[in-house]
Amino acid sequence: MTSPIRLDKRVAAQLQCSRSQAQQYIEGGSVSVDGEVVETPQTLVDAAQTVTLSADSSADTAEAATLLLNKPVGCSGQDLFALLTEANRFADDASGIRMLRRHFQRLDYLMPLDDAASGLVVLTQDWRVRRHLQESGASLEQEFVVEVSGEPSPWAMPKLTHGLVYEGRSLPPAKVSWQSEQRLRFAIKDVRLGQMATMCSLVGLKAEQIRRLRIGRVGLSKMPEGQWRYLPANQRF
Repeated sequence: MTSPIRLDKRVAAQLQCSRSQAQQYIEGGSVSVDGEVVETPQTLVDAAQTVTLSADSSADTAEAATLLLNKPVGCSGQDLFALLTEANRFADDASGIRMLRRHFQRLDYLMPLDDAASGLVVLTQDWRVRRHLQESGASLEQEFVVEVSGEPSPWAMPKLTHGLVYEGRSLPPAKVSWQSEQRLRFAIKDVRLGQMATMCSLVGLKAEQIRRLRIGRVGLSKMPEGQWRYLPANQRF
């Protein structure tokens, strides 16, 4: 009886290609074993199992992915990454990107939110997105809605718009408006952790809930809390 061998070795022999090419086929979701897609090159297969390559297969390295997540309140660290499952993918994700295991590896969490806040966060393995948000993130307008309590000071709105200082830094101008008696909308740039709650407290208000709806041109849309979707290749922050 023939001993099982690694899938990448089997694919390399079957296609008469290099092991590295075989690994790219497998990690790109192009290889099936007995009809089931397998994305791990080290999977052991035996001679009785059928290994096939999809018709649209490519040995090109799969594109790096950027994921957009609607972060729940209190979620941080590993709990954040634990939400990135097939079951939590937004049903109306229109990116057209096929989900691969490799898309959930080596993700960077950029422009983070406070643990107590919710809303849009960005997780990427794409160096181009990472560099853009690190270098230009401060100039991107972010939209927040904040549920507040308390009695605002008479000069609350002018101060929220321009004139507050946070951690020794004079805050840039912001667009702030009342959406209801307990809800403020902010369109603001260069937001630091803890800043939104502090801004409210400086004008006599307590931030009860903070939710980010948009970063630049990318918004949550109708994606429910705890779900995620891909950033389409043609969409930019």
